Amino acid sequence: MLKTGAQHLSTLRDDRAVYIGGKRVDDVTTHPAFRRTVESVGRLFDFSSAAENEALMTFATPEGGRANRIWQLPTSYAELLERRHALETWTGLHAGFMGRAPDHVASCISGMYMGSDVFEAYDPARARALEGYYRYARDNDLYLTYVIINPQADRSKSASQQKDAYLTTGVVDQDASGITVRGAKMLATGGIMANEVFVTCIQPLQPGDERYAISFAIEMNAKGLKILSRKSYEEGAPHVFDNPLSSRFDENDAVLYFDDVKVPWDRVFINQNVEMCQKQFHATPAHVYQNYQAMIRLSVKVRFLAGLARRIADLNGVTNFPQVRETLGQLAAEVAMVDALVAAMEAKGTQKGPYFVPDRHTLYAAQTLTQQLYPKILNTLRELAGGGMIMLPSSVEDFGNPELAALIEKTQQSPAATAAEKVKFYKLAWDAVGSEFASRHQQYEMFYAGATFVTKGHSFRTYDWDAAGKLVSSVLDSYELADELDFPHSAVA
Repeated sequence: MLKTGAQHLSTLRDDRAVYIGGKRVDDVTTHPAFRRTVESVGRLFDFSSAAENEALMTFATPEGGRANRIWQLPTSYAELLERRHALETWTGLHAGFMGRAPDHVASCISGMYMGSDVFEAYDPARARALEGYYRYARDNDLYLTYVIINPQADRSKSASQQKDAYLTTGVVDQDASGITVRGAKMLATGGIMANEVFVTCIQPLQPGDERYAISFAIEMNAKGLKILSRKSYEEGAPHVFDNPLSSRFDENDAVLYFDDVKVPWDRVFINQNVEMCQKQFHATPAHVYQNYQAMIRLSVKVRFLAGLARRIADLNGVTNFPQVRETLGQLAAEVAMVDALVAAMEAKGTQKGPYFVPDRHTLYAAQTLTQQLYPKILNTLRELAGGGMIMLPSSVEDFGNPELAALIEKTQQSPAATAAEKVKFYKLAWDAVGSEFASRHQQYEMFYAGATFVTKGHSFRTYDWDAAGKLVSSVLDSYELADELDFPHSAVA
């Protein structure tokens, strides 16, 4: 089933326990903290289910139906490119500002499915659960979020060494029907508008942490699951004109607390196995495939930011200044680098059994570089705009006052736009660069893949140091000290 937007919204009216501002939310589809963003997700599903987008956004399943390409398992380079084109187009609907749109965790679960042999070696019953869940999520066009990080308490101690044994979500009990879990997990980005959540731990666990070494999926309205929302940027942005991004794309983040939630065995993929928690990501294509999607999204987002930069220069009439062209040229090179890295990880991809998977090291190289690049791009936009993004009318309502509207027309001049067009643009630019929403996005892009030492560690671990070392050795072996002297090689040795 390919859902429409209306059908997705109807699935969210399921009595899920979302809390914000000290109160439980009756309906996330109508609440002012979430309404417009939920509608934006609905537009994604409307686009993917539209008949005219069938070839772009869907693929034929082995069972003979059609499913959203977010669940596609490419078997060739050509199929990988087809899927990327679909994801790029979908991402364009939110300019890359929804980091946990439905295509992200779908990519994670799909990557795990590609590594079913790893789960089979661990426990055939858990492998069957994963395979069945992949098909269920695919065939019902589910929107999944995930929580894979433990709460930040005493970070010098492992999960089992915290003061509260159930600060982090762990197994309380198990029986013939499944496991019962208790505790908290982070960071359910998009959770308030997802159908289900994938729960596990990507952080390294230690011996003694077995009860937290779990992997499962559960509905967002599961009995005992509480969703604790952060502050809503959307709620503080009542007018789309004033905050065009935060009013429509604030996907929200939440802490999930599992208050003795029962998880049936057909939703449990790992049960109390520390080693397997790491293997599910790194011994399968899951980590690569989910972060490949993230790099596709980021490539669209930085392209959007480059468009903002050029528009700033045009509005200010400075595009032909040599120093501005130099700045824009540098920015264009940086954005093209991200595009090139996405293309390279595809071109250097390899077969994983029947599946074609992007190149692991190129992905980690891209993550390492873009963590540094994103704040640099934002700073470039700040330098180009100067005070233009700050000295703006307080609200769209100022245009409704004839006296103020006349002053706005006079003071917001541009050689390339009317005053209203200039204000509209700079409101957008500020929401992308300087608003509270924008600040959250800078933090997100710097840390969604882990701290910088984590991504650099992945890059170190996956680089072909042997090939680099052989080049060094080949040059060293091409000459000898004795060749420069007048006595035999044996004497030098």
